Amino acid sequence: MPDSQLEHAQTLIKLGQPEKNTWALSRVDDALPQARPVIVPLALWLDNSTDSQLAPWLSSDTELTSDLVKRLGDAPLIAIDFPSFTDGRGYTLARLLRERYGYQEEIRAIGDVLVDQLYYMSRCGFDALALREDQHLDDALRALGAFSVSYQPGVDVKEALFERRLREERRT
Repeated sequence: MPDSQLEHAQTLIKLGQPEKNTWALSRVDDALPQARPVIVPLALWLDNSTDSQLAPWLSSDTELTSDLVKRLGDAPLIAIDFPSFTDGRGYTLARLLRERYGYQEEIRAIGDVLVDQLYYMSRCGFDALALREDQHLDDALRALGAFSVSYQPGVDVKEALFERRLREERRT
């Protein structure tokens, strides 16, 4: 597969900071690219998972079976594709990977990733965000810090706001 068919996210935010993207992305599912490191479709990664310079991307309709989760544990990162901003299944995949299955490596959002989604993606367990080309880095960084308090529990804060307040009141 020619490397010219690879995608390179121009804007990547990792752990809340801009970072140079070193991983290329291939959406071709029948040919392994020469470039490394590269994120490839899940089926292609499963066939070549011993290559530490390959990482899988999951489509939003991926079912996390116990066999798949065991295999994903060896991935250097997992990318989750957002085919459109209205498809929220990727949030669930990230949260399950973090909370239920204990995945500790990078989980990256790819695809139709918009500034408006970033705060919520980070709360669900994404620690790397590959922005869509028309999204601006400054807007994205502001969006990540848009809220100082969250009501609901998330991967980052395990207690709901009312639970935190009750705990603090009991201390006084």
